[in-house]
Amino acid sequence: MIYGNNSFDIIIQLGGVTEISAAKKVFEDNMDQQSLSKINQISTKSALLKIANAILVCQPSTIFVNTGSEADVQYIRDLALKNGEEATLTMDQHTIHFDLKKEQGRIVDRTFVIANDDERISSLANKMSRADATKDIESKMIGVMKGKEMVIGFYMRGPVGSQGSNPAIEVTSSAYVCHSAELLYRNAFSAFDTEVERLGHFYTNIHSQGPNRLEDLPNARVFMDRSYQTTYSLFCTYAGNTLLMKKGNHRFSVDRAVYENRGTELSEHMFITGISGSNDRLTWFAGAAPSGCGKTTTAMAGKVFIGDDLAQMWIDNGSIKSINPESGIFGIVEDVNREGDPLLMDCLRNPGTEVIWSNVLIDDKKVPYWVGSMEETPDKGFNFQGDWFKGKTDEDGKEIPISHPNSRCTVKAEALANCSKELNNPAGAEIRVVTYSGRDSDTMPPVWATANANHGVAIGASIVSAATATEVGATGVKRAPWANAPFIPGDLSDYMDAQFKFFNSDLITSDKKPIMAGLNYFLTEEARGGTSKKLLGEKRDVKVWLAWLERRVHGEVEAIETPIGWLPKYEDLKSLFKTLIDKDYSEDLYVKQFSIYIDKIISRIDLQTEAYGKEKSIPVQLFEVYQEQKAGLLSLKEKSGAIVPPSQL
Repeated sequence: MIYGNNSFDIIIQLGGVTEISAAKKVFEDNMDQQSLSKINQISTKSALLKIANAILVCQPSTIFVNTGSEADVQYIRDLALKNGEEATLTMDQHTIHFDLKKEQGRIVDRTFVIANDDERISSLANKMSRADATKDIESKMIGVMKGKEMVIGFYMRGPVGSQGSNPAIEVTSSAYVCHSAELLYRNAFSAFDTEVERLGHFYTNIHSQGPNRLEDLPNARVFMDRSYQTTYSLFCTYAGNTLLMKKGNHRFSVDRAVYENRGTELSEHMFITGISGSNDRLTWFAGAAPSGCGKTTTAMAGKVFIGDDLAQMWIDNGSIKSINPESGIFGIVEDVNREGDPLLMDCLRNPGTEVIWSNVLIDDKKVPYWVGSMEETPDKGFNFQGDWFKGKTDEDGKEIPISHPNSRCTVKAEALANCSKELNNPAGAEIRVVTYSGRDSDTMPPVWATANANHGVAIGASIVSAATATEVGATGVKRAPWANAPFIPGDLSDYMDAQFKFFNSDLITSDKKPIMAGLNYFLTEEARGGTSKKLLGEKRDVKVWLAWLERRVHGEVEAIETPIGWLPKYEDLKSLFKTLIDKDYSEDLYVKQFSIYIDKIISRIDLQTEAYGKEKSIPVQLFEVYQEQKAGLLSLKEKSGAIVPPSQL
């Protein structure tokens, strides 16, 4: 328990079982002999109490304990089909899952952090008092699994034996959720007790989709109980709301980093990928980007990758180490195609990979299609809103695309040819470059490196992003600090302080300190004097931006100093473009991409300064960086004008 010495564990309060003997009686009364023999192999008393009380509260008709054996996993696959949560497709091992048409993303408006009295919660999070949350959970969870089968699984968020890993329990009535967990996480039934004893904690996740009807969505809820590291999810099916080991447990890991291991650990919304350098050198990058902003594409741009979404980071032996809590990919498929994602396309279009599709179009031959595949698509089929035909419109008269913008594919990471053998290495990968990016159409250049760690933390704090389909009802442009803001339960100032302490830590030796950098893939022609809203570049250019940073951290390229950081030189980029992607890179394009648009950047700094000025106890280092950059930009403007090309820097 991290918080709330005067609080109470809601599931224990509602179930009423506090003794292990009573918990075992619950198992004997509700499980068949097979599941009973499995649960009896678990000895962690606090975990058994959680499960027993979940059974009493949810009242399932049957219970299945999933050990991760091939027989158990096949049972889960079959159950998902039997329940109608998934359906088979033409390709062997491919299934389709559809979420409710109004639950195609995270229900941020119905997601709450449970707050104890006088507890400081992030200003960017919704909160509900423990008393009110208990009433809400009780009203919705009692008997929610009647007529359903409860599935119980034991997992590791990260490799067994790693300092950065977290044990977790998944309790759900959804076979689709459990099937997804088997692809995305490491089933650790046999190691669970040992890992809990080693690490001293575990997370608990309790979910039920209920009747799975559109009319139930107003009652959908996701609760995070930080005090007891337990999540509750009710009346929803989208994996971002229900596969609670993902973003729900990520929030708990953020808490652990901020409040238990501040300065030595971080839990981030980041990819981990290896970029090739000279003489077969491999340099590990970690990078943050909001969902729908190219994070998976960046992860796949490396020679090998470890993860595309989450990263646990800690300091060890003078350097930053990182693991992926996940072992699979829950990736957005819109714009996934042969040009940009050939290895993922091999998994999606060739036999041999287990894939769960969600919310794409399925034609009459049971083949999936999606927007941006660069393939010929059918004129009719079935998708996230039912029967579909070309030109069909919704109730507002808007044409319905063949697939939802947040359509997904779920696959094991090891299915991709470029998955690193380091995926399951408990020692983690040594991170030498840390990047931050969002959706910025008009302000920052494609890549820039910071002068020091404080400026790097400030880039993370300053991410802005256009709203994407990953959140239900989200619109417009918004601040997205560290691309992690929806997953920071505690006070934002505490999280920021942890960032400054971590990247400035004396435990990181000078030769292992990472380069921190900004990336921007979304700069448009319109923003640089053109008339088109097309991107000023191509998807594949990311390989060059990452390669320049890889050379920079090893001292192989020089850079141009500016008030916002270091910019690449044209000749270096020209060479990398030709060598890496066989593309002629013109100096005219370079000037458009890397000129400093001073007024726009100052406006961005002022926006961030004002926003953070309203927060309590924000570390002073952030405002010092903003002031330093603004002063430098104003001085540059006085000397060279409002738009400064690289040649004048």
